[in-house]
Amino acid sequence: MTLINKKPEPRNQGLVNDDIRARELMVISETGEQLGVLSKREALSIAEERNLDLVVVAPQAKPPVAKFMDFNKFKYDQQKRAREAKKKQKTVTLKEIRLSPKIDTHDFETKLKNGRKFLEKGDKLKISMRFRGREMAYTNQGREVMLDFAKRCEDLADIESRPKQEGRTMIMTLQPKKDK
Repeated sequence: MTLINKKPEPRNQGLVNDDIRARELMVISETGEQLGVLSKREALSIAEERNLDLVVVAPQAKPPVAKFMDFNKFKYDQQKRAREAKKKQKTVTLKEIRLSPKIDTHDFETKLKNGRKFLEKGDKLKISMRFRGREMAYTNQGREVMLDFAKRCEDLADIESRPKQEGRTMIMTLQPKKDK
């Protein structure tokens, strides 16, 4: 029988009400005014009178700083901000196009059209070329094909990494130009 190793759920990390471990706290009211250094018991009783939670906002400070607030509302606002930040975040995917050193013009044009489409969508483009057998003698020709590809995408992309050979493979990366 094997046991599945589960992570314990984070429990407010000891920063709310009775979970607070510090004996003395620098307390800030819900309006932002400092009430000074109070014992944990005094601060909790004041929070209870005001129907609020006592939340530690700066645990590293000496003494730790705590504030009166509605903890559930605070958690909700944090989650809301995290969702908004996630919406505004742009994920960049890496698309790959494979060329060969002796590619025909029509095939090159087709791959170029697809590559330009990826760059217009905002994706990074990895261009790879595999040299097989005697093609290793024509690495310069392969490099010229890659640089021609990059030159034809100049209006949409910048070269992030120039053509580099790793064994029998040559790789170049293009990234879309930054919007001005």
